[in-house]
Amino acid sequence: MTTRTAIVTGGASGIGGAISKRLAADGARVAIFDINGDAAKNAAAAIEEKGGTAIGLAVDVTNRAGIDAGIADVGARLGRPTILVNSAGITLAGPTLEFTAADWNTVLAINLTGTFDCCQAALPGMIEEGWGRIVNISSSSMHSGVARMAAYVSSKAAVVGLTKVLALEFARNGVTVNTIPPGFIETPMLDGAKAGGVFDMEKQLANTPVGRIGQPEDIAAACAYLVSEEASYVTGQVIGVNGGRNT
Repeated sequence: MTTRTAIVTGGASGIGGAISKRLAADGARVAIFDINGDAAKNAAAAIEEKGGTAIGLAVDVTNRAGIDAGIADVGARLGRPTILVNSAGITLAGPTLEFTAADWNTVLAINLTGTFDCCQAALPGMIEEGWGRIVNISSSSMHSGVARMAAYVSSKAAVVGLTKVLALEFARNGVTVNTIPPGFIETPMLDGAKAGGVFDMEKQLANTPVGRIGQPEDIAAACAYLVSEEASYVTGQVIGVNGGRNT
């Protein structure tokens, strides 16, 4: 990984933060894209304090011009990025009949369109290099749905479809595209869902065969494999990391 440059969107905290740390620990040069620029810079500084190479950039994935500028900046400072992990996301919950168009559009703009735009912006460089790895973080909610989360579940299910399309289109270019749908992971997003009454935590634990809540590092470990040289024959796949909740 020491010759690779990776971009992790939403990479300052939660699952994205764990992925940023893991890829840096594995030797990649990591660019953290996050809408919170200060958080991105602090996360990058923490990686560098431990001997890794990282930069943090304020990038809003709903701003295509900002994405393009960020990728250009990464190329100039760290080298052309050939690894992209799309982890930026948002969840907004509410009864379907009361859910506003504005909230619906916000969720899809970040979770789906943002993922597409980042892929579209990064792929030309990967094609020129003849090597690339894309991992899209979706959600295990696509398997069973979650009441009052129509926009979130819809957007994450669409990310799975997008992943399969991109995998087919760019396989001959040496680019693999896979998705990880995390299940019941301890993150700030899950904390928000708990506070909003979306989940019954005791019930969720009872429904998890391994008997524990997942950690962001569990997702980061799977991601580290998917972006490695060893995963060159793995593309278009949905790699569930969920403690046995979905198969």
